[in-house]
Amino acid sequence: MKLKIVFFGSSKFVIPIIEVLQKNFTLSLVLTTERLTSQREALEAPVINYCTKHKIPYLSVSNLSDPTLNSQLSILNSEVAVLASFGAIIPNEVLNLFPHGIINIHPSLLPKYRGPTPVQTAILNGDKTTGVTIIKLDEQLDHGPILSQTKENILPNDTSESLYERLFQLGAGSTVSTIELYLKGKIKPQEQDHKHATFTPHLARLDGYVYSNKLPSRAKLEKMIKAYFPWPGVWTRLRPGSDGQAKIIKFLPGKKLQVEGKKPVCYKDFVNGYPTGKDIVEKLDLLSV
Repeated sequence: MKLKIVFFGSSKFVIPIIEVLQKNFTLSLVLTTERLTSQREALEAPVINYCTKHKIPYLSVSNLSDPTLNSQLSILNSEVAVLASFGAIIPNEVLNLFPHGIINIHPSLLPKYRGPTPVQTAILNGDKTTGVTIIKLDEQLDHGPILSQTKENILPNDTSESLYERLFQLGAGSTVSTIELYLKGKIKPQEQDHKHATFTPHLARLDGYVYSNKLPSRAKLEKMIKAYFPWPGVWTRLRPGSDGQAKIIKFLPGKKLQVEGKKPVCYKDFVNGYPTGKDIVEKLDLLSV
């Protein structure tokens, strides 16, 4: 019989992990923090959509301390669970339901960049390398012992989207062998060097806002554009034009700007079409890019 696995995860980036778990084990249940309340939100629930299409049992959860949920998980008799990009803390009562614990796939070289935004932080800091660390989850944030670790270069044109995609694909590639070796006792979990731990923040929409009276350097702006794509994005407001309206513009990868409701254009075309934005483009020295 195939090993029974429970998976905890959200976002499109974890789909490759679900695929390998389904192919190599019995994927008994997927738990996700995604919610699908209308067809309009379909693109915002990729895990739910994937599970529905492939007939994988799933639960959309918000409270992991619910006794009913714990009972449902206990009945499954899964030896181990896997977690990636879940977005919620796992309480001890859930951790203890799995005899071999929960294996966490984290997109950084732990103990560096614990927390919710490791890829964005690496790009903002101008790092050249990052990687994927698979750990055994404990009660603290990204704190558990390391089972495996793989390095990956950060490419010059990487955005957080492209890098997350590549790192979780990399993680998916090593998940099966890591689980099998760990359960056979052929991997000795290595404690992290906690004194070198660094932590990453949660992001909010305003983190990507560019204030006209406090402009970043062009180099910093370029890092922000890549790190914050596609969310929260890098954006600002133009001064009101002839129509009296202040428009929101987004700074996009590929040296483009996008006025809300319009198609992306290069910096030169933007200035020609929106003279009120010329001052901010010139102050950021974007026309010389």
